[in-house]
Amino acid sequence: MGSQLEPGYRFPAQAQEEQPGKEYLMHPLPQSFNPNYKPSSKLQGKVALITGGDSGIGRAVSYYFTLEGATVAFTYVKGQEDEDKDQTLKMLYGIKAQGAKDPIALPTDVGSEENCKQVVDQVLSEYGQIDILVNNAAEQYYSTTIEDITQSRLERVFKTNIFSHFFMSRFALRHMKEGSCIINTASLAAYQGNQTLLDYSSTKGAIVAFTRSLSQQLISRGIRVNAVAPGPVWTPLQPASMPAEKIAELGSEVPLDRAAEPYEIAPSYVFLASNDCASYITGQVVHPNGGSIVNA
Repeated sequence: MGSQLEPGYRFPAQAQEEQPGKEYLMHPLPQSFNPNYKPSSKLQGKVALITGGDSGIGRAVSYYFTLEGATVAFTYVKGQEDEDKDQTLKMLYGIKAQGAKDPIALPTDVGSEENCKQVVDQVLSEYGQIDILVNNAAEQYYSTTIEDITQSRLERVFKTNIFSHFFMSRFALRHMKEGSCIINTASLAAYQGNQTLLDYSSTKGAIVAFTRSLSQQLISRGIRVNAVAPGPVWTPLQPASMPAEKIAELGSEVPLDRAAEPYEIAPSYVFLASNDCASYITGQVVHPNGGSIVNA
């Protein structure tokens, strides 16, 4: 699995009945790490807060950040994501670097301003600092017509996918110092659109604009803001939102003709988080998308 995936690889048709999706129910299981990856203490001494870090891309980012020496706190949805959260914590404990503190998982709905404040306060209480914020939590719903999108659904998707970026960033920035950074999860859909994910794609476009605008605001403070815009990735969001037959086609829309594993996306976050690698990069979007040309 992972680095052996060939063009044309497809996942079995499958579906889950509700969001957030559950990684432990997927088959095959998404791959969070590449055994050939060589860490080099790029994030030693840093504290990272990752929303939606219990599964999918968030789990892989949590894993790679921990591998690089960071102390990691991540959010999850209590009750629905408990098993994925427990598995992620077990993974992080197993690779925790010397000098790093124990990882923590924080149950919350990131679409609420007050919840975001409480999460930041908890991280500060536990660790005394925040150096890296990864705004990653998201939800999406499949529909073929705009007429399916109700006001309540639109509000829900925007609260989770973009309001949370504003709230988390606003509260975290009160405690972030020069050399800190924010990384937002955008999507290929922000650039190419997706006719069956209209509201989701709209939030991802907003994230790109948010990233570019906030980066300019924070230059004088020495805080970088960037984003990652993945193409199709094998995560719980897919079977929890897409028809089973669409899962069997996942990845066919990009030139590499397959979906990515989460571990193929996570190093982009390590790169952007590391001041040794990306000190001259802000307001930009990295595109691990399987070869799609977006010219942006």
